Amino acid sequence: MSTTAEAFLTEISAPGRPVEEFLNYIDGQWVKCRSARTFDNSNPAHTDELIGRFQASTALDAEDAVNAATAAFEDWRKTAPSQRAKILNKAADYLEANAQRFGEELSREEGKSVALGKDEFLRAAQTFRFYAIEGQTFGGETYPQDDANMMVYSQREPLGVVSVISPWNFPASIPARKIAPALITGNTIVFKPSSDAPLSGLRLVEALVEAGIPKGVINYITGRAGDVGPIITTSKSIRAISFTGSTQAGMHIHRTVHLTTRLQMELGGKNPLIVMEDADLDQAVELAIKGGFSLTGQACTGTSRVIVMKAVKEAFTKKLVERVKTLKIGPGHQPGMDLGPLATAKQLETVLHYLDIGRQEARLLCGGERLTGAPYDKGYYVTPAVFDKVTQSMRIAREEIFGPVIAVLEADSFASAMAMANDSEYGLSAAIATRNPRYMHDFANNIQSGTVKINRTTTGNLVNAPFGGMKNSSTSTFRESGRVGLEFFTQTKVVYRGL
Repeated sequence: MSTTAEAFLTEISAPGRPVEEFLNYIDGQWVKCRSARTFDNSNPAHTDELIGRFQASTALDAEDAVNAATAAFEDWRKTAPSQRAKILNKAADYLEANAQRFGEELSREEGKSVALGKDEFLRAAQTFRFYAIEGQTFGGETYPQDDANMMVYSQREPLGVVSVISPWNFPASIPARKIAPALITGNTIVFKPSSDAPLSGLRLVEALVEAGIPKGVINYITGRAGDVGPIITTSKSIRAISFTGSTQAGMHIHRTVHLTTRLQMELGGKNPLIVMEDADLDQAVELAIKGGFSLTGQACTGTSRVIVMKAVKEAFTKKLVERVKTLKIGPGHQPGMDLGPLATAKQLETVLHYLDIGRQEARLLCGGERLTGAPYDKGYYVTPAVFDKVTQSMRIAREEIFGPVIAVLEADSFASAMAMANDSEYGLSAAIATRNPRYMHDFANNIQSGTVKINRTTTGNLVNAPFGGMKNSSTSTFRESGRVGLEFFTQTKVVYRGL
């Protein structure tokens, strides 16, 4: 038996219960890793359910992937942009046709709802189509000069082999916004998804394979970062790395790469929502709920700090707690759930640790409990938590938790709220709830954040708009998404052409 991704059926401990073994994709072939070792990926909503068995790749597998991408580069860079675009559009067709099935798989491997999983694959398809168009209009310039017998112009050229390293929280949409601009500009790729959500990344590669991408142009490997990471980040053949993950991991990569290796990194966040005294409090509560809890708090742009004016803090907090208590928690495949499980056992441990810290530092208004009993016993479920009496010095106000935890802080003026919002090592996303145009204007101009939202949630960004952060939320070099997302994957050459 074979499938598009050459998955093989084996038996696990329960008789008659199959689990699929998924392979690496290297040099145009679906292959087992050299060690023949695998690791299992389970459903965070019910850990007894195995999603699949994936290759525990080694440094040798990573070298194979880098070598394949290196060998494929010259032919791919010479491939007509229209042909590259055709492949991206065909891949988008495949993702759209299978969005429901892939969304269900994403829900099972990461925990978010099926609807959100389906939307994520549709967004990935949209990203492929966007870059299929934009990449065909992205070029150089001509420069005026005084010599009538000379032309001076610039041209954009691909870098070479690039590494794409993506996280588990958006396992389809984040790698799509890295892979699409890299391919359309003529680069070849080594793609390593998170080991906690590798199947969604595989489906992106599967779509490109179905679309006819030449061998070696994209290579997919799974495994521990410690085993394959050094090869796909420090190899001299790697010309660029696009990484989304923790600030700590990003700093490690930054310290180890070669001088000529470009870096594009989207890292951590501690994103504030400021609620002014003139805000629509019902709307502000919904912004806090959607920004802080809609993805079980597992978004780098998620709302983790809510800074509220003293005059409305009591009323706002009361409304927030009442609303939080209405939220429904359960498996992502079950309709009507507002929150799913945390994605991994490690993330559950981290969130429970910070909840203990929060209880010692501040006042817990609601939530913060590990859920037990059916259907929660086999999953990583925590009730969404709201802390009050939080000050700037507290760890829950300063450190990224990446879970359903909101810290409420009090401010007595716009100036003090802005100072609190900016008093952070992070600067990824920030929002304000207000009706006052002056607050809107000053907030947009003075907040230290790469993404600024006014009467909107801290989460979410457009496919056609740049995305990235400031301070320790980014390398502050090249932005992702939008037309500017093409710049990272190209270098400029200036030509002086005389007669």
